[in-house]
Amino acid sequence: MTTYLLQRALLPDGVHDDVLVEVVDGRFASVEPGTLSGAAERLNGLTIPGLANTHSHAFHRALRGRTQRERGSFWTWRDQMYSVAERLDPDTYLALASATFREMVAAGITCVGEFHYLHHRPDGRPYDDPNAMGLALIEAARVAGLRITLLDTLYLSSGFGAPPEGAQVRYDDGSADAWTSRVDGLTGTGGALIAGALHSVRALPSDPASALAPLADWADGRPLHVHLSEQVAENDGCVAAYGVTPTRLLAEHGLLGPMTSAVHATHLTADDIALLGAARAFASFCPTTERDLGDGVGPSRALADAGARLTLGSDSHAVIDLFEEMCAVELDERLVTQQRGHWQAAELIAAATTTGHASLGWDDAGAIAVGMRADLVTLDTASPRTAGTGADEHTVVFAAGAADVTQTMVDGRIVFRQADAGQVGHDLATAIGKVWQA
Repeated sequence: MTTYLLQRALLPDGVHDDVLVEVVDGRFASVEPGTLSGAAERLNGLTIPGLANTHSHAFHRALRGRTQRERGSFWTWRDQMYSVAERLDPDTYLALASATFREMVAAGITCVGEFHYLHHRPDGRPYDDPNAMGLALIEAARVAGLRITLLDTLYLSSGFGAPPEGAQVRYDDGSADAWTSRVDGLTGTGGALIAGALHSVRALPSDPASALAPLADWADGRPLHVHLSEQVAENDGCVAAYGVTPTRLLAEHGLLGPMTSAVHATHLTADDIALLGAARAFASFCPTTERDLGDGVGPSRALADAGARLTLGSDSHAVIDLFEEMCAVELDERLVTQQRGHWQAAELIAAATTTGHASLGWDDAGAIAVGMRADLVTLDTASPRTAGTGADEHTVVFAAGAADVTQTMVDGRIVFRQADAGQVGHDLATAIGKVWQA
């Protein structure tokens, strides 16, 4: 048993001072506000539950700062993304993902949903172990010290039945049945869950039912994530190919439910919003990527009011900072509506903690409460960003940033201290340098 005295902590019923927590076998055995103890290790600052990053493409981290040439069009970004995708092998992917996940841990992220589609060799042939790339991601999460839900992704077309081309041949298993067979070879661990994803409706064959029916059967009871209506062109293509919106297509094939996560969900009709809300689906918003790519601002408040549940991700890792993602949801709504006050700080924190973990299959994480996994993230409340802001939930959402994290604990193990930041940067520079030199 290890005991910590949290100077100030965010519990399910709000912020409390002097919170004594006992950790046994990686879980909270007791949580007692207003209790002093000289024997406990003291954590100064504001301590919050661990954050869940519900949408990540680890290899995109190699793109940061490199895609703004000629004012940074979408095609500039896309070309360089494919260039990175063509260069990676299991060893370089392990190094890059380990460094990227370490950056997440340094930002207070204790669990990641890795949307994984780099399955095969650059020419499309399987590795000797067909899951070598996925296993590299699982190992990277173990090395970095955070939990992972590997969202192994079905990708069968470059666009509404057209064959994959270029780097996309790495993504393609040939059929939904072949995808199922390969994914069934993956086994979860205490720190890793295996779940599924559909890249998008664009990645379906010309007969979508041939892929959607096996996917629905496989995913029954498991998390299923899908890029949904990220761009207007995706909606237009889906209507032209199948006569319905992407959301309606998934609903008609039984793929909308309480374990479905609609990633981005940016360009939705009123009917789409109603379908996602009625299904109690999750909506994984990634504001820093959505603004970086110029995708637009999704209807977060309307989705929540309809019954959908907000979660947050860093997606392409233009920034790895879920504090920024939380704040951006509210600020983006203000820009679109020219009004303030769409989201309460507590709601946005829930999106980044309990709800986010639930969408990744970890219902026992995201709160400082007895029986939950002992994930703790401590923030400096006297930094230039946070000083004088109240050291409460509003500080978390509207003042703090990833740089304010002083310590991260996952399942009772301290996996990041502020003094580690320099090594995190060094490892990122080394791993990314090797990718571009390949």
